[in-house]
Amino acid sequence: MKDAFDVIVLGAGPAGAAAAITVARAGLRVALVDRYRFPREKLCGGGFTGRSLRYYRRIFGAAPPRAILETKTDVRFAAHGQDLGLIRDIPPMHLTMRRELDRHMVALALEAGATDLTGQPIAAIDTEAPALTLKSGRSLTAALLIGADGANSQVARALFGESFNRARIGFGLEVEAPPKGDNTAAPLRIDFGAAEWGYGWHFPKRGSSTIGVGGVLARNADMKSAMGDYLALLGHDPAMASKGQFLPFGDFRRVPGRGKVLLAGDAAGLVDPITGEGIAFAMRSGQLAARSAVAAIAARAPDSALPRYRAELRPIHRSLRQARAIRVLIFSRPLRGAFVRAFRGSGTLRHLYFRLLAGEIEYPEMTRATLRRLPVFAWKALRGGQRRADG
Repeated sequence: MKDAFDVIVLGAGPAGAAAAITVARAGLRVALVDRYRFPREKLCGGGFTGRSLRYYRRIFGAAPPRAILETKTDVRFAAHGQDLGLIRDIPPMHLTMRRELDRHMVALALEAGATDLTGQPIAAIDTEAPALTLKSGRSLTAALLIGADGANSQVARALFGESFNRARIGFGLEVEAPPKGDNTAAPLRIDFGAAEWGYGWHFPKRGSSTIGVGGVLARNADMKSAMGDYLALLGHDPAMASKGQFLPFGDFRRVPGRGKVLLAGDAAGLVDPITGEGIAFAMRSGQLAARSAVAAIAARAPDSALPRYRAELRPIHRSLRQARAIRVLIFSRPLRGAFVRAFRGSGTLRHLYFRLLAGEIEYPEMTRATLRRLPVFAWKALRGGQRRADG
């Protein structure tokens, strides 16, 4: 026996919940499938930017409950071992615990009419039909499948033979450490260079401190040592047990799917390669994938969903290409000194960076401001990096 839906969404994180609620509100039958029941633990710093807040309001209809968000306006910033000081009154940065945020979004999607198939591991994926077979033996078919199942996406692996390109993927380690002092008053901390081609983060929250390091996997042969060093720098036990996860870091799929299958969020590589932000692009891409699916079904042309979705994703892909070009400047050894000097010497550049971090501006504005403040050799290198990213 097969259960028929209009759309199946595999993965119930921010991308999947956004996709499911969008399809359900359009009046279509949607199954929300995940191997875990919610709430569940999720490795994530929990940064919830102004961009995330805007997208959340548009998709879910209201701001998240205050109980699952905290707000910070101070940050201690460092780059490659140089302390750039405590910077106050930055645009608001919000923090959340993914356990509570994801549970809330899933509940909203189910209230909108999505069929709850969380806690259901997958036995097989048929990307041609498309269809899923659950380990329980239940079979699901649909006009379209949206894979929102993270960096280790089963859907991406079924489509392309691998979930990601190991030579370009990022990797992060993270702990939830006990708070040291008054976490409610403590600033955020970001350390570029705590890992090679990556950074460290310390996000103090009400009941714990989320501490992590992440960087390009191929450039970090010993990420555990980088994590230990960072914990020691912050006054924590360097031997504290940590959890790891792959991070797409902007290595997005130019074609996010195939046939009647679309990929969203981390499964499509939609993570900012500088700030590491993934929640905003996950929610937005889930919404865009769902809108494309709804339009394709209304036109009785399921195969048109992917072209529609690719067109909708162009602004996000453009921003990620520009971010990858700037990343060369921040992290490559010959050029990063120029960035540190420009950042230290320019109040405008600092202000724009934190507006970017908060999600108030996008990369085109940040790119122009950075180019204006660089030495000629760095400007040429960055322009070359942009051309390579666009190629």
